[in-house]
Amino acid sequence: MTESPTLDVERDLHAQGFQFVAGVDEVGRGALAGPVTVGVAVVDRNVAQIPEGLRDSKQMTAKARAAIAPRVEGWVVDHGLGSASAEEIDQIGIVLALKLAWTRAYDSLKHKPQAVILDGKHNWLNVQNNELFASEIPTIEIPVTMKVKADAHCASVAAASVLAKVSRDEYMQQLSVQFPQYGWHSNVGYGAAVHLAAIASHGPTEFHRKSWSLPEHQKG
Repeated sequence: MTESPTLDVERDLHAQGFQFVAGVDEVGRGALAGPVTVGVAVVDRNVAQIPEGLRDSKQMTAKARAAIAPRVEGWVVDHGLGSASAEEIDQIGIVLALKLAWTRAYDSLKHKPQAVILDGKHNWLNVQNNELFASEIPTIEIPVTMKVKADAHCASVAAASVLAKVSRDEYMQQLSVQFPQYGWHSNVGYGAAVHLAAIASHGPTEFHRKSWSLPEHQKG
């Protein structure tokens, strides 16, 4: 049975004096096509009971994610989404693209978080900008709590992961209408066999990350 996320880390940060605490997670990092999307879910001291069924988005079906997303939006005090395109990923690299997507999500918030919980071990929110690229991406000064598998254990991070996943999947499925041969309606830009075969047959689109190791286009 899958373990349910809790608010333990969030409540600890609230007890330290932070009124608005945000869970942050990304989706699309390992895809071959499409944007990388960062979700931010903000909770305050008065956060209500966690929506039943909320899990890390990877542990939920697409149907379950779509069903719970509106309840998640109503549960958090604020939420934001930001993306960096395939072209931007090619220009500045995936890590700075994550940071760029985060700044866009942060800018969309009315309730700015005073502390952040971030999944994993690498704090890409505060990574240093490359001197050659992305010199204009701001570093937002905010305390970051790193936690491995935070998307599974922290409810705000699980919420961020669900909202980001639903948003990005919907975008890739819309693109699939224009580019049906790549199978984005189901693989949402990841390296499934049908996707790899289509790149080899038809070549990459403007939505592919051309700096990545894509199959060579077999012109014929």
